[in-house]
Amino acid sequence: MSQPTLPGLAEQQELPFPTLTLKRQTYKLFGLVTHLDWEGERIVNWMYERCGKSEEAHSVMKSDLAGGKLPSSDFGENADWWHFVILALNLNSAMKHLVLEKALGKEWGTRRLKALRFHLIHLPGRLVHRSRQWFLRLTRGHPSPGALLKIRRQILQLATVPSG
Repeated sequence: MSQPTLPGLAEQQELPFPTLTLKRQTYKLFGLVTHLDWEGERIVNWMYERCGKSEEAHSVMKSDLAGGKLPSSDFGENADWWHFVILALNLNSAMKHLVLEKALGKEWGTRRLKALRFHLIHLPGRLVHRSRQWFLRLTRGHPSPGALLKIRRQILQLATVPSG
């Protein structure tokens, strides 16, 4: 940590986190607590590889799943709202990894909800009820019907796999 003293301040203010000074160089101290039984160096390298993933998850929660603007000034209602945001994030992640990656390819596991919405959810079509059945009529030549059938088959496979 190299942070010069600000002009006008006689001595550096105390930092709000633990530090260690060795040979006139100040270092920020922090610790890792984990349930992993890996060697220390492997854990530290794994942590550095993950750097930025929590910010990405927060961005998805705030912008894609409406977690950025809480609906009320009441703490309880906002806590419930946040629980639904987390539930939606987990369901979105599970569906991407368990269904979309297997049905459509690995690249679908990293797509944001906006991309999924434009490619799979908000499709131009007409819902028709005929002969006591519902039909979804999409534009001729649109690539989505094939993808939607693959997705439905993958969900059906999940439903038929015995749990446990």
